[in-house]
Amino acid sequence: MKKCTAILTILLLLTMTLPAMAASAVNRDGYYKGIKLCGRVKVVEHFADIKVKVVDSFPDLKVKVVEAFPDKIGEWKFVESGEDFTVQFVENFPDIKIKYVNAFPGVE
Repeated sequence: MKKCTAILTILLLLTMTLPAMAASAVNRDGYYKGIKLCGRVKVVEHFADIKVKVVDSFPDLKVKVVEAFPDKIGEWKFVESGEDFTVQFVENFPDIKIKYVNAFPGVE
């Protein structure tokens, strides 16, 4: 009886935690906390709108750096002024994880 209770408890905990671990910080429409993840982006050292970590696998967003018309989700143009949002590149505790791509930017 104790084994059965222990197994059920473990299964219950797994079913509660796995969806939370698999959830992406970026929603399916390409927004993070109301920020549309396309447009002109300024890199800052402090007080960024979004803390970003660059990864090679399992990104929240695939980013394509463009020179003009960053209109689609995942298309970023880096600027010094006139930004749509700011990012700070970090190694620990990021808000989102990105991967740079040459084609097909956006959310999977």
